[in-house]
Amino acid sequence: MKLSRTARLGGLALAGSLALVACGSDNNSSSDSSSTSGAAASGSSSAAALSGSLDGEGSTAQKNAIDEAIATFTQNNPNAKVSYNATGSGAGIKSFNGGQVDWAGSDSALKTDPGDGGAASETDAAKQRCSGNDAWNLPLVAGPISVGYNVQGVDKLVLTPSVIAQIFLGKITTWNDPAIAKLNSGATLPSTKISVFYRSDESGTTENFEKYLAGAAPADFTAKPSKVWAGKTGQGAAKSAGVAQGVKSTDGGVGYVEWSNAKDNKLGVAQVDNGGGAVELSAESAGKAVEAAQPAGQGNDLRLKLDHATKTPGVYPIVLVTYEIVCSKGLAADKTALLKGFLKYVAQADTQKGLADIGYATLPDAVLSKVNTAIDAIS
Repeated sequence: MKLSRTARLGGLALAGSLALVACGSDNNSSSDSSSTSGAAASGSSSAAALSGSLDGEGSTAQKNAIDEAIATFTQNNPNAKVSYNATGSGAGIKSFNGGQVDWAGSDSALKTDPGDGGAASETDAAKQRCSGNDAWNLPLVAGPISVGYNVQGVDKLVLTPSVIAQIFLGKITTWNDPAIAKLNSGATLPSTKISVFYRSDESGTTENFEKYLAGAAPADFTAKPSKVWAGKTGQGAAKSAGVAQGVKSTDGGVGYVEWSNAKDNKLGVAQVDNGGGAVELSAESAGKAVEAAQPAGQGNDLRLKLDHATKTPGVYPIVLVTYEIVCSKGLAADKTALLKGFLKYVAQADTQKGLADIGYATLPDAVLSKVNTAIDAIS
């Protein structure tokens, strides 16, 4: 399967210790990760093709990937209708837990701690939505978050975690501030006012960016990471596209946004120095950050833990993983069959390879095997 090219990014390889996710399974598949179950998963249109309707909602970071997969999957399964509404991770989880959609996409795994006011945790709410059965976090898409900027005359920019935090919290207000100048010796930096753009909606991208700042610059960023931006400086914009457009239209603008959006809008992308030297954002440098991810879930709950504070040279540290959040059991039988078929299609090796053409990761065989095992176990 080959996806259409809607963005011009290289894929990043997820390998190394991320393969640990595949270890310890009680039901490891003996088949290759590219294996599929039924015509729906293989993309073949035949008498075995699936039918019915399926609705998903959530992460804007994976919108292009899911939209492309839906287009081909439904072409080969003409009686199936699959829709995905990219409203943001927070909105997607709320709709899933409220029973309004069949699965959610989120750039952060379901929270296990209670919410404000003693409300049930996202995990508990999802279990209730799934008729008392566990909900699983299945990683299917990964990619870097860029610090995208638009500063006239500045083609290269190096920032540290501390300086990034101070910029987004409004403590550094002009582009020629001494703290920025010190990191960019020889560069001509204008006195242009810094205009910060952030996500106004609840966003997994926001939470991952805040996790990075909290991990790499704890003295500067002291807020507890959440899907709601903690800063009071700047202008909020809806979804990734809104942030990117805001930065693009404003001289002096800066925002945190997925790399694909920064590329699509021709924004400058800052190099990040976590302590091991300035690192340019690339498929390879971002991939190295995900290589060090550790498994943080149990069984078929495949949540991961990233090391945002890494000082390893050559590693771009601001990376997120998008999870498909599904009921292990409890979805209507007709919905379950279609959901499994669609997820298997996204998780097969050929589909994953196509994601590299539109700016997403290609998951390694070990992870695909684990994800496919989890999908097979949905009932």
